[in-house]
Amino acid sequence: MSTTPNIAVIGGGSWATAIVKMLTENIEKVHWYMRSVYAVEHLKRHEHNPNYLSDVEFDINQLHLSNDINEIVSAADILIFAIPSAFLKSELDNLTQSLEGKTIFSAIKGIVPESSLIVGEHFNKFYNIDFENIGVITGPCHAEEVALERLSYLTIACSDEEKAKMLAGFLSSEYIKTKTSDDIVGTEYAAVLKNIYAIAAGIAHGLGYGDNFQSVLMSNAIREMKKFIKKVHKMKRNINDSAYLGDLLVTGYSVFSRNRMFGNMIGKGYTVKSAQMEMSMIAEGYYATDSAYKINKERKAKTPIINAVYAILYEGKNPKKTFKKLADKLD
Repeated sequence: MSTTPNIAVIGGGSWATAIVKMLTENIEKVHWYMRSVYAVEHLKRHEHNPNYLSDVEFDINQLHLSNDINEIVSAADILIFAIPSAFLKSELDNLTQSLEGKTIFSAIKGIVPESSLIVGEHFNKFYNIDFENIGVITGPCHAEEVALERLSYLTIACSDEEKAKMLAGFLSSEYIKTKTSDDIVGTEYAAVLKNIYAIAAGIAHGLGYGDNFQSVLMSNAIREMKKFIKKVHKMKRNINDSAYLGDLLVTGYSVFSRNRMFGNMIGKGYTVKSAQMEMSMIAEGYYATDSAYKINKERKAKTPIINAVYAILYEGKNPKKTFKKLADKLD
């Protein structure tokens, strides 16, 4: 890989837009795939994404835009995927370009529904990408705060430390602080699980639970996360690091959290379908709940919060009654 690799972002949503903004602070050209022809043309004419973070203005000379995923993939050495996990397989099915020799970084905070694998494992199993060429970009970092250039933090995980450091350098700026990690599996699972716990926090808020309960819920959630991740990938890690605890807290408490918003609607009495229709963005935690619940049937970690969210979202259980039972299991 050259010292100045070509970097592509795959996705047209808020997180993809935020990542492109971060990259343009440091490199001359960013390759950007967006599925929407309208969004691509609008960006070329008006220099901002019409659908997400529309206040962020881009220098179009820095962007190679296309709605052809093969064109963008062929132009890049490093691919950053930032699309909802539910749509990853359908996008990859359009690929005719080989991924051989590419480095893949996942900024997707979800499990691929068709394979029940985190994104890195999915690329390894189905596209034969070596784990040394797979990495993860995780928070705590909301796209909306990147747009406002508020101080934010990222963790870049890859088993190849040089690749992690290189991408960290391309993403860092005065308002973005970065650190690296070699826990690619643990950080990616943490990014998945925190969305489930954010849904739980939202349900609790919608039901009228206060800050005292929320603090206990989050305290139990980080311990539950630790147990789950240890079952799927045992290694030495500090669960209190920002990639785990920090990302959990910002997603569980922030007004920008779409998963908390989704849970809040469920707590207030919306059905799952009506809540999804009301929101303009995907709540990754909905899909993650199903996958994590099924994975844990084999791993058998103690996960009362995940179980409660699953019961409400997928078994139609009453949120009020379910959380009353959950409250008795927390300490």
